[in-house]
Amino acid sequence: MDRLRLSAVSAVVAGLGLAIAPASAVANSTTANLSVTATVTNNCTISTSPVDFGSYDPVVANASTNLDATGGVTIACTKDAVTTIGLGLGGNASGSTRRMGNGTDFMTYELYKDAPRSTVWGNSGIGLFDSGAAPSTAPRTFTVHGRVPAAQDVSAGSYADTVVATVNF
Repeated sequence: MDRLRLSAVSAVVAGLGLAIAPASAVANSTTANLSVTATVTNNCTISTSPVDFGSYDPVVANASTNLDATGGVTIACTKDAVTTIGLGLGGNASGSTRRMGNGTDFMTYELYKDAPRSTVWGNSGIGLFDSGAAPSTAPRTFTVHGRVPAAQDVSAGSYADTVVATVNF
């Protein structure tokens, strides 16, 4: 009987093998490449922190001493985007002179690219700040150095101006 069982099991296994073999023999396949693309364009954002000069005293403290302050321009750009930053003359400018206004009275000031306040930060040509290529998309902040010259004969009150900051990329 053991021989008979072994023969029966062998016949079943052989039958299964034959039943599976034709199915795998008829299965075919082919391949194709799927193209995947994207385009990255240069883009930037810009924000600012104010240049707040605080109190200007034309009689004592600032009679012979300039009043200095700093603010900032922050940009975040596409990696490797080459950028420059411009600062406009402001809403109260007279020619190329920046001025803060208080009604009909004005107080002059200037914005600079450097701490010694020797290079004016403008909105074109050599006045632009060269912020270089963005090393990553992380925000980068650049200091704006401001100065109100000493000995201005101005009335008491609050003076203000708005300067447009532009990132070129």
